Amino acid sequence: MEERIQKLMAQAGLGSRRDCEKLIADGRVSVNGRRATLGDKADPATDTIVVNGRTIKPLQTEAIYVALHKPKGVISSLDDELEEGRTTVRDLVPLPGHLYPVGRLDKQSTGLILMTNDGDLAHKLTHPRYGHEKTYKVIVEGRISNEALEKWREGMYLDGRKTIPAQITVIQQDVSFTRLEIVMREGRKRQIRRVANMLGFPVTQLVREKIGPLTLGNLKPGDWRHLTDKEVAALKAIVASVKGKRPYRKPGSKPPSRAGKKPTSGKPTTRPPSNSRKKGGRTAGKRGSKSKR
Repeated sequence: MEERIQKLMAQAGLGSRRDCEKLIADGRVSVNGRRATLGDKADPATDTIVVNGRTIKPLQTEAIYVALHKPKGVISSLDDELEEGRTTVRDLVPLPGHLYPVGRLDKQSTGLILMTNDGDLAHKLTHPRYGHEKTYKVIVEGRISNEALEKWREGMYLDGRKTIPAQITVIQQDVSFTRLEIVMREGRKRQIRRVANMLGFPVTQLVREKIGPLTLGNLKPGDWRHLTDKEVAALKAIVASVKGKRPYRKPGSKPPSRAGKKPTSGKPTTRPPSNSRKKGGRTAGKRGSKSKR
């Protein structure tokens, strides 16, 4: 049976579907000797899929789902690209197979990370088009103003693109700090820290407590556990609930207008009113032609 190539690659343990799509886009994948493109399909039983010069076969392995409490100082990667001896989230989960993180956290942040070999689920939980909620407990310097909170809630421009509105609740305030709960539907690189800095209230502590229905619970930093069947079913349920739906659109926004769309045929789509087409029993076009004779 044919499947999309990125799905087969994910099943072979080459990363999430998003990672595999990048490999295809970079021209590093071929099927039966032909360079693959996004959208191509293949049958693993009859087709030869080559990634970076190596033939791969999708693995029929048991799906693994792990909740990890990432400690401060650990990086959310499978490898230390800088080769500086840094500890990775993969180092903390001594299970065989190719597990990769769902939802990254920067080195100084802590909290919940899902580790899995289910590439399809990982893709649908992390891709911004699905808009799954993630919940954070954040402490910022100073007593944050209502004006700053409203700007944050409505969205700020990062790299020329406005962030999706966030739900922000003040839990505790003092002269020197503010404790917040932030619920977001996207996760750009260091987004919370960057927005807080732009508003003048730097983050001093950031903990992710939820990914969709999955909670951090009582896990201590550095500890991990297998998800229960009920938790796995809940994650798959929220993924299934968005199947066939349009990509997430921020509340109150309208779909793109088609008013300015040009006709595809190149012919005008409007005609003059019917009463203007005739005058004195003759059409305007005919009378005009007669006057030229």
